[in-house]
Amino acid sequence: MIPDKWPDSIRGINDLPTDQKHALYSTLIPDWLFQEYQIDPATHEYQGQDAVRFVCHKNTRVLELFVHRTPYDRDPLMYMNMADTFNHQILVLLVVVNDPAAPRFDTDVDTNGNPTQFGTASRNISAEIAAMKDGLAPGQVRRGVRAFRRAIPVFEQFIARMGHALFLIEPLAYHNAITFERYGFNYLRGLKAMQDIHGDFQSGGDAARRLNGSTPFRMPEAAATVRGRSWSIHDGLLGYPFTGFQMYKRIGHHAAINTSSDLQW
Repeated sequence: MIPDKWPDSIRGINDLPTDQKHALYSTLIPDWLFQEYQIDPATHEYQGQDAVRFVCHKNTRVLELFVHRTPYDRDPLMYMNMADTFNHQILVLLVVVNDPAAPRFDTDVDTNGNPTQFGTASRNISAEIAAMKDGLAPGQVRRGVRAFRRAIPVFEQFIARMGHALFLIEPLAYHNAITFERYGFNYLRGLKAMQDIHGDFQSGGDAARRLNGSTPFRMPEAAATVRGRSWSIHDGLLGYPFTGFQMYKRIGHHAAINTSSDLQW
């Protein structure tokens, strides 16, 4: 049962009785995901097995949401990780929606089986090359289902019912930041850096000069697409990691930020 008045924090929701907090967090799962993957929206079951799992312990300020069709699926259909910030905002740490029918590329583990932590701890170069050739971006193990546009209104409604006018998100890679821009996000930190990166990829810029074919991720044509730029940055082209960026989305408002001059994907 969903309470009439929603708590204004993840911690507040986590401290509710289990049935209530699960009911609230269930509203984060879009209707189309239940329909397209034959998951019962009432029981959260797929062919008689639990398909939805929440990690939302009392006295914590973090939520993890997993949607799997079966417990044996290696990757979730949907994963969300969000938390309260220390200044009482809602921060989305990660959202993933995978296409379970798409080929999988083991970019998340290196050749020794260790987690790559999105390429920050180690890398699986052969898997990354194969993923790049198949049209994936850094950090992806499977193609997504192009669901972000359909997910934003669902999430905005959730945030609004908590009484917030905006939420925060941290792009893990260059292509994430561009995607968020195109869906109406603005920058708390990183706008100037994104503008500088775009300038560096123009003819004669430092990044453009480094696209010398020295690795498969640094081909000259990478400058012409968002995905190509993101792979080259993931490969260390800039000489520093893509970190420290934070963006926000005001509910019902498109910020009209564009740091890439409508670059093709």
